[in-house]
Amino acid sequence: MEKIIIISILTFIIHAVETLSYGVRLAGVRTGKLAIALSLTGMIVLVSRTSNLGQAPMMGKIADYARQHPEFSFEAVLHIFIAAASLGTLFAIVLIPTAIRLSVRMISHLEEAGSLPRLIRESVSIRKLKYAKHHVQLPSWEMLSRLRIGGVPKRLLVLNTLVTGIYTVGVLAALYASFLLPEFSVTASQSSGLINGVATILMTILVDPQVALLTDRAMNGNESMAQINKMYGLLMFSRFFGTVLAQLLLLPGTYLITKAVPFW
Repeated sequence: MEKIIIISILTFIIHAVETLSYGVRLAGVRTGKLAIALSLTGMIVLVSRTSNLGQAPMMGKIADYARQHPEFSFEAVLHIFIAAASLGTLFAIVLIPTAIRLSVRMISHLEEAGSLPRLIRESVSIRKLKYAKHHVQLPSWEMLSRLRIGGVPKRLLVLNTLVTGIYTVGVLAALYASFLLPEFSVTASQSSGLINGVATILMTILVDPQVALLTDRAMNGNESMAQINKMYGLLMFSRFFGTVLAQLLLLPGTYLITKAVPFW
């Protein structure tokens, strides 16, 4: 039970951090310093990747426990992990206005500091942490009312939802397949790299170029800031719906892996 809670918390953090990275990029667009914002995004996503490294061995431990205790519902636990991903994404969406305001300040400080280590050293102090509360801002109804799909390619939102769903369920489906096929457990567990690789390729080819194009048009003055705010807001919500979609993709994804693994 303790490991389930820890993994759920790590999953929550991973998806919250990755969603908050949208806020950093948007702050970069607003300040006209997207390159600096992207370097901050890399640091933030590093937190997510580090959490992911600690998460994988514990998931394997739970799978081993489930094999030894038939009464233990491994499938139910996997759905709990996906729910944690949804909650983490939703939590980040609530924090996005605050994240944008803090990111604007961080971008300015990074420009002055000249390096990330120096930025961390100069920013992490009791006085500055106390001052951060003045930047807290929750989403207002007016902000949410602006998030109409008009003007943002629907295909972009659908693809982002689908890719997020695949990415969210990839490791879990592979782990569940390894649980169901103990004779091919190593092969099945390693298939998560293939699934996430497909999701990454789809994101790189189909989603990222459209986001980059619209962002570039905004920075060149060819697109309104309100339109970019809407795009990033809808991308975050489509990411949330992708984690919800992952609940439905778990069993089909596991089934496809169990059918493919014996032929690899």
